[in-house]
Amino acid sequence: MEQERITLPEAEIQAVSFWQAFLFWLKLGFISFGGPAGQIAVMHQELVEQKRWISEKRFLHALNYCMLLPGPEAQQLATYIGWLMHRTVGGLVAGIFFVLPSLFILIGLSWVYVKFGDVPIIAGLFYGIKPAVVAVVFHATHRIGSRSLKNKFLWLIAALSFIAIFFFNLPFPVIVFSAAIIGYLTSKKYPTLFSSGKAHQQSKKKDYGRAFIDDDTPTPEHAIFSWKRLGSILLMGGLLWFLPILSLSLTLGWNHAYTQMAWFFTKAALLTFGGAYAVLPYVYQGAVNYYGWLSPTQMIDGLALGESTPGPLIMVVAFVGFLGAFNQALLGPDHLFLAGAIGATIVTWFTFLFSFIFILAGAPIIESTHNELKFTAPLTTITAAVVGVILNLALFFSYHVLWPTGFSGSFDIVAASIALAALIGLFYFELKVMYVLAASALIGLLCFSFL
Repeated sequence: MEQERITLPEAEIQAVSFWQAFLFWLKLGFISFGGPAGQIAVMHQELVEQKRWISEKRFLHALNYCMLLPGPEAQQLATYIGWLMHRTVGGLVAGIFFVLPSLFILIGLSWVYVKFGDVPIIAGLFYGIKPAVVAVVFHATHRIGSRSLKNKFLWLIAALSFIAIFFFNLPFPVIVFSAAIIGYLTSKKYPTLFSSGKAHQQSKKKDYGRAFIDDDTPTPEHAIFSWKRLGSILLMGGLLWFLPILSLSLTLGWNHAYTQMAWFFTKAALLTFGGAYAVLPYVYQGAVNYYGWLSPTQMIDGLALGESTPGPLIMVVAFVGFLGAFNQALLGPDHLFLAGAIGATIVTWFTFLFSFIFILAGAPIIESTHNELKFTAPLTTITAAVVGVILNLALFFSYHVLWPTGFSGSFDIVAASIALAALIGLFYFELKVMYVLAASALIGLLCFSFL
């Protein structure tokens, strides 16, 4: 797994061994707080700026592909980079470690929530965290937008995306594919709107130096597209999906909650684009309104837990699976924890399986396109469109937190004050998300105790 040392005039670039990467991906699973924006920022700081394992241009090219895919873009980006450096096993290690710690943590926190959620201390903590989550989502919108909206054209794409989903409730896949078509056609006539690669390259050389996987590093043998390799990945991925869902259907029945969880989160993994912030409204609609696995308040509490723990934000699905199985006592009243843990594991498996398939199957194609505008332009406009969708989600959560009983009810001035303070902390003082959430939880506890 070792590669030859590369010696350059500016610096000596050391080979990145598999075990070096293994330890980093393990660490990342425990420190990746802050939702997709925060996690991508952590990877950029560690891999591009400090360790110089990959150049910024290659990093952003991979990120744009991951933004195109349905599923959690930060976890897919980790899988992509791990695969690029150390083949399939590297991608699996990076992607699994990104998820596994948060699965165990959320199973434990979900149990605490259902057992002690009505205790004033826990209720007070959640009262403070939920408005802070609203601020975090707005901050994520700004962070992603500031990196991807490089000109007026991309701002227009983001604005149209927001209008399409907020006012006309268009399906997100329609928005994504429309943005991709617009990007492709526009690049034919106005290629300069997408020519930011040189600026990235110059910035990288000035600030970070040469990278182990640099702009001009040849594509490694395992990253070259092969029909045979693509066929084996799709076959293995298909079996890993089909056999578990077939087993659930034959042993429990198609209408059993576990089987329906597997099917619903298969659709969530395949039909929702733009990462965690874009998939959450779909999960909310299905888990709360259609299946009734949990209540609207519990869903927002789950998001608060997801924001407060490491790992991808879409790990809120583990909370959904746990509460769905717990609330329905799927294994009987004596095995509530086990039922919840199995529910969380099932939804996590079916949510993340396709992320690995998309990367291992599609990344070789993408690696051959990082200098071709006809491929990069659609990815750039898709990233811009996602900004508008995330803004829509921020407003969606604002409504449920600030008007907990609907617009006809009262406005929660205390929650609004906590959200405003969290926004100031994030934007003005540039505090880390965990500090903001911790402070908001403490304020919520004090307010809940005395109000």
